[in-house]
Amino acid sequence: MTVLYTLIASVLVFGAVIFLHELGHFVTAKLAGIQVNEFALGMGPRLFSFVRGSTRYSLRLLPIGGFVAMEGEDGEEEGDEETLYPDIPEDAPRGISFQQAPIWRRMVVIAAGAAMNMILGFAVLVALVSMQDSITSKTISGFRGDEMSRQTGLQVGDTILAINGRHCFVANDVVYEAARSEEAVADFTVLRDGQKVELQNVTFATALTGEQEGQYMIDFTVLPMEKTVPNVLAEAGNWTISYARLIWRSLVDLITGRVEVTQLSGPIGIVQAISQAVSIGLDSVLSIMALITINLGIFNLLPLPALDGGKLVLLVVEKIRRRPLPTRYESAINLAGFALLMALMVFVAFNDVLRLVG
Repeated sequence: MTVLYTLIASVLVFGAVIFLHELGHFVTAKLAGIQVNEFALGMGPRLFSFVRGSTRYSLRLLPIGGFVAMEGEDGEEEGDEETLYPDIPEDAPRGISFQQAPIWRRMVVIAAGAAMNMILGFAVLVALVSMQDSITSKTISGFRGDEMSRQTGLQVGDTILAINGRHCFVANDVVYEAARSEEAVADFTVLRDGQKVELQNVTFATALTGEQEGQYMIDFTVLPMEKTVPNVLAEAGNWTISYARLIWRSLVDLITGRVEVTQLSGPIGIVQAISQAVSIGLDSVLSIMALITINLGIFNLLPLPALDGGKLVLLVVEKIRRRPLPTRYESAINLAGFALLMALMVFVAFNDVLRLVG
């Protein structure tokens, strides 16, 4: 039954994340009057498809992505769509080519996929926060253990705003930022009696034995917040920002070598994480789903060829040059980016298999 639940959860999570990403491109393209030749969920051979108006809607074999094929987006010549989509009625009302749309509209269409992922992440987090008995605040309610953090500056009633200069959006950020500090010492910014107070060298005890050796021991507790509609929406928004920053900082950590590249995960690793979440409960599945969709939104906006961010860069270049790059150059850039992306997918899949076997 666990395998079945994992399969169902994985299909729903991947399907929702990919569908809404492509739906963002599709809806904004239609609103911009751009001809959409195909809206596809999945990659590879078609399993099922139908034509409505001048657009083919299809479900494909491999559940690893999707696409919205807009006429002229990849530099095809006029008439190529008749070869690629011969069954679309000739008398169906057609939109304009992607290249004929104003640059600002094209930029909106390209960015809409990532925007939909962020909106989905926020909606999922609203549901997740609503399921909780209360909302965890960042206001200290008491201390425990040896109270080293109280002895070095923190007080009951302090609301933690930042650690080491980095803003804490949610309570989880407090734990994350503290864990990244060196030698169990961190600088805190707190709100105390309505005033911002800077606390230098707040110290925590560290675990001395077992698997947690050397890690922080958080020695304070925090107050719960009432679960009202404004508080739920605010907390979901803060979680969305926190997840986005976490993903961005993880990318920076990979580039700087703080985290090894072997820690990257792809679809196999994500399914394994979903499996673990299924065994815990619905709240864990929703948390994983929010992280995945926000991750996809951030990743797609990276200025790399073949990603939405790379396409936005090309549109900016076109705006500056007042004319697009020659088709052969743009095609070569996208092809190189796609090849690198496929190589990365193979690499992370290999890492996932090694971890799974291990």
